[in-house]
Amino acid sequence: MIRVVLVDSHRLVRAGLRRLLEEAPGVQVAGEADDAEQVLARVQADAPDVLLMDVRPPGVTAAVTVQALLVRAPRLRIIVLTPQGAEPYPGTLLGSGAAGFLSKACSVEEFLAAIRAVHRGERYVGSDIAQQLAHSLLPGGVRSPFDTLSRRELEVMGLLTRGHNVQRIAEMLGLSPKTVNTYRYRLYGKLGIGNDVELTRLALRYGMADTAIP
Repeated sequence: MIRVVLVDSHRLVRAGLRRLLEEAPGVQVAGEADDAEQVLARVQADAPDVLLMDVRPPGVTAAVTVQALLVRAPRLRIIVLTPQGAEPYPGTLLGSGAAGFLSKACSVEEFLAAIRAVHRGERYVGSDIAQQLAHSLLPGGVRSPFDTLSRRELEVMGLLTRGHNVQRIAEMLGLSPKTVNTYRYRLYGKLGIGNDVELTRLALRYGMADTAIP
């Protein structure tokens, strides 16, 4: 039996995923969470084999959440779910330790196949996301400016676009404020921007943030 925990801030989404999983043979929903803080407790309490996590859990970036979870549960297999049409960036998340990356628009068959594949120890990238990635690598393909950022720069970017200040980001990532500012200005230079407002606008344009700005 594959024990699964669901992480999504939308109750209706979680309800739909739960119903699909409850009808699938060999799969059991062990628990649910609606933000990154709750999921850390759920993983410790429910001991899941597979975690299905929305790409933008409230509170921190997905990459930070993946890393924190794997410190506590090294054998956990994590599949990150992204909205249909969102700019994919599975490289960063897979590099952080995620085992899979799926679009929420995938078929039920692929959804279940991905769960079983990562449970076997494999990695799985959804077919539509793989196709988007392949197209972006072709000459003339649309590339995201965020592709130039390192994993740590993406983590800092994600926290900045959620309104966290440098001191708070430093606490969340276990870094000094000076180091966070170094990453902050380095990503400014790579993206050709000058402040956090421009960063958030650019992130929203490329589907890398879900926080509206005034």
